[in-house]
Amino acid sequence: MSIHLTARPGTPGARSPRPTRSRRVGALVALAAAGALALSACGATAKKDAASTGAAAGPATGLQIMVPNSPGGGYDTTARTVAQVMDNQKITSSVQVFNLPGAGGTVGLQRVVNEKGNGKLAMQMGLGVVGAAYTQKSKATLGDTTPIAKLIEEAGAIVVSKDSPYKDLKSLVDAWKKDPSKINVGGGSSPGGPDHLLPMQLAKAVGIDPTKVSYISYDGGGELLPAILGNKIGFGASGFGEFLEQVKSGSVRVLAVTSDKRIDALPDVPTVKESGIDFTFTNWRGIVAPPEISAGDKQVWVDALTKMHGSDAWKAELEKRGWTDAFETGDQFGTFLKAQDQDVADILKGLGLTS
Repeated sequence: MSIHLTARPGTPGARSPRPTRSRRVGALVALAAAGALALSACGATAKKDAASTGAAAGPATGLQIMVPNSPGGGYDTTARTVAQVMDNQKITSSVQVFNLPGAGGTVGLQRVVNEKGNGKLAMQMGLGVVGAAYTQKSKATLGDTTPIAKLIEEAGAIVVSKDSPYKDLKSLVDAWKKDPSKINVGGGSSPGGPDHLLPMQLAKAVGIDPTKVSYISYDGGGELLPAILGNKIGFGASGFGEFLEQVKSGSVRVLAVTSDKRIDALPDVPTVKESGIDFTFTNWRGIVAPPEISAGDKQVWVDALTKMHGSDAWKAELEKRGWTDAFETGDQFGTFLKAQDQDVADILKGLGLTS
């Protein structure tokens, strides 16, 4: 039989060998395997392309945003607004927001740094955490995190209770200059944070030695508000957006805002400049993630926040809360973060709070 199979093709009278059953089966198996390999290759390419472009088959799932101070403050409000908009717009599915307060935000910062590689976790933060990392002598630094996005900027405000003796900024500053140590200033951040830097720089602008200022730190605006309402402090210095509801209800008064121009949300409130003091101050808030997360996980966060930023729902929140749009992502935000870190370090050194 083997002799018949050795006839060369093309030889006159030679017959093509008839495949045996085992060879037919082998050919079919090979064909099926090739088809499966082709289908598998197509599927892998599609997934890879989706990951490389940041595209998602549906809403991002399993995401968490940690707030490094108590409920009710600016970070908390921002994080919950972000989560709500992303969920309502079907950009994400059930983003979990949780609070981990302590040490001006550095307890949360340490947690984020410890979660190395966890691409599902992010932390709401801002200028306050930058300063707290220095004054709290935190082992974890923002340089250890992965910058995701800067979201907003917000003017500061000088706030008093409705029955405060100070009816305008001039009367407050006059009393403050007479004896800075007798008028306690409250803020929702630890030394080095925006609520601390604001009155220190304002003091300098009106001729008060910042080292004479009596500053009382509260863990976020949620804890600061009762101190203002209860007249436990002479005035509060914080982001004005944290007190909008209380301003509308008449329980607190904003004497001045620290922006260049009046704010649409508080059109009757003058700026510090209008009170004759050459001073402006702006706070900001953003989001960072743990170190060493994958490029794909970072892109999921950036894409989700970029889609949120482009939504009408987010624009409505900016207007409602008086926030200034300051959106930037990734490396651009990372560059900004480094510059802020250096600026805060220089200010704190000048105040004698760091070496």
